[in-house]
Amino acid sequence: MKIFKYIPKKISSYIAGVVVLNLLSSCGIWDPADARKVPANVNDRVEKNLEEGRGFSIAKTMQGGGSTTYQFASSNPMWRATLEILDFLPLANVDYSGGIITTDWYNEGTASDESIKITIRFLTNEVRSDGIRIIVHKKRCNVQQKCTVKKISSALEHELRVAILKQAVLFEKEFKKNKKKIKRR
Repeated sequence: MKIFKYIPKKISSYIAGVVVLNLLSSCGIWDPADARKVPANVNDRVEKNLEEGRGFSIAKTMQGGGSTTYQFASSNPMWRATLEILDFLPLANVDYSGGIITTDWYNEGTASDESIKITIRFLTNEVRSDGIRIIVHKKRCNVQQKCTVKKISSALEHELRVAILKQAVLFEKEFKKNKKKIKRR
């Protein structure tokens, strides 16, 4: 405690304030769970988390059968297919954990005053037609650079959905085929 004698009071109070604020800010805001999806009973929640691979069981670990499953972007066929289909577009935001891909404004060069932006939201990891939501925005700018942005419904949404699903099915078949080869060895 002799070190505090050499530090002026203003600096020590400043350091103490920073430490306290840091501790308080690390708490964050608690995000309540949806009661329809999360069981109220503690034991049911634990069992559900273990089934989903969100934890470990000491008993299973001791027996050698305990393993958690982690979902990575490279093993998700919908994610991989979407990135492959959109590879010609500049991407502005790619967030696997949030399940969203947003492209930057894109202009093919045919109409210099129009650009499109595509947002794809993943609603599930399964290869299903209702597993993704595609939103297309169109930006039109006039000569004075006054731009308007509108959400549009076009055939592009449907074409992208079909292309992504076809590619995802191919990736899923390839993944299952490779998985069977590994198990046979």
